[in-house]
Amino acid sequence: MITAYPKAVKRTLLACSLTALGVQAQALELMANDTTKLDLTVEGVAGTFHSEENYATAGSKSEGSSSWQEGYLKYGFALEQELGAGRLFGALNALSGGTWGDGDAAGFSNGDERETDVEDAYLGWRSGDLFPALGKDGVAVSAGRQAIILGDGFLIAGDALNFGEGIAGGLLDRGGAYYLAARQAFDKTAVLSLGGDSGWRGDAMWIESDNPAQVEASMKVGNLEHVGENGTLGLSYIKVDDVEEDLAFLYPQRDGQETWSLRYQGSAGVENLFLSGEYAWQDQDQGNEDAWYVEAGWTFADAPWQPSVNYRYSRFSEGFDPMFYGNGRTLGTWFQGEVAANYAGPFNTNAKVHNVAVHAAPRENLAVGLLAYDFTTLDKGAGGNLDAREFDLFLEWGVTPNLAIIPLVGLYQPDASAAEGGTQLGNDDGNLYTQLILAFGF
Repeated sequence: MITAYPKAVKRTLLACSLTALGVQAQALELMANDTTKLDLTVEGVAGTFHSEENYATAGSKSEGSSSWQEGYLKYGFALEQELGAGRLFGALNALSGGTWGDGDAAGFSNGDERETDVEDAYLGWRSGDLFPALGKDGVAVSAGRQAIILGDGFLIAGDALNFGEGIAGGLLDRGGAYYLAARQAFDKTAVLSLGGDSGWRGDAMWIESDNPAQVEASMKVGNLEHVGENGTLGLSYIKVDDVEEDLAFLYPQRDGQETWSLRYQGSAGVENLFLSGEYAWQDQDQGNEDAWYVEAGWTFADAPWQPSVNYRYSRFSEGFDPMFYGNGRTLGTWFQGEVAANYAGPFNTNAKVHNVAVHAAPRENLAVGLLAYDFTTLDKGAGGNLDAREFDLFLEWGVTPNLAIIPLVGLYQPDASAAEGGTQLGNDDGNLYTQLILAFGF
């Protein structure tokens, strides 16, 4: 399903954790009557990070460790207005964010980033009960600056790549908060959605990015889905119409690229079973590329803490363009490995990945998770040797309905140092990685 979010949703560790714990940003009502609702919304996130090892990924780090801090505050207004036919909705938000300290372990940021800018600015209309054959809100249109996610984020999960001044001489700087991915809205969007919450539905949209790290690509997106009790089957098409010529060297294959994907997610009618899979095929000027995954999980609903265990295998061909991927449903969805996905690589191309995820909930407001990864590089001649293993242990604690604390400890073990074709600078020792995130909203 393509979702245009009324508030730009954080599709990294933050939003996934808050959603799981039921912690939501409860807006402060400024006006509420039979036809109009105007809310003040505030969302804040701060994180402190330490990595025992640095990585050569951005080319700006040297051997050693890094400690840094990131934070952002998003603030603004959300509007809903009942009309004689349907209702209007919209939002206007600004975002202030930055990075302090050493900058991240890959060198994408250097700790000097600070920026305040408009994040969300969009207006839309939903049909309500105007077209009963299409279901509740069976027609929806929106336009403006907003975050969008397709499926579970395998290809599109907002415009969330937030490089800083540490790479390309600052050419790709987007204001810092690299890990928190504070800025997620696409610069320009136009979205038409037909269909309700079940049965056949579809979306057509035009999206334009102003993110230099994504070559400021503009795209056409089509999506057709069938939503049923046993799962959702979806077919999507993405055509890149244009890129910024001065930045095209970052993704020389992207201009004119076409991507088709077929996906399924659901239970197949079996209680406590989770199944998910997607196959994406790309037509590029230099040839065809593909990526796919299969995942299965089981929740032990009658056991203490209701633990769940999931296994996933994913494969990304040597020249696959990972597009605007992100965490669409939980930590580790498509940022696979806190160290690997953010600093060391691989970055959802030229790799195959085994992943085991275990989650449990000792209390209603407390969850614990363990993620294990095994990374293998497909073509080491072209992409270096990024073979590695990673284990991430984390807690998600909803302290209050408006406050969450999320500590994480990771152990990353590469097969090769940077001198041997990997990215870890100075050695191939295990890297003990820690982070602590504090998030609030109202």
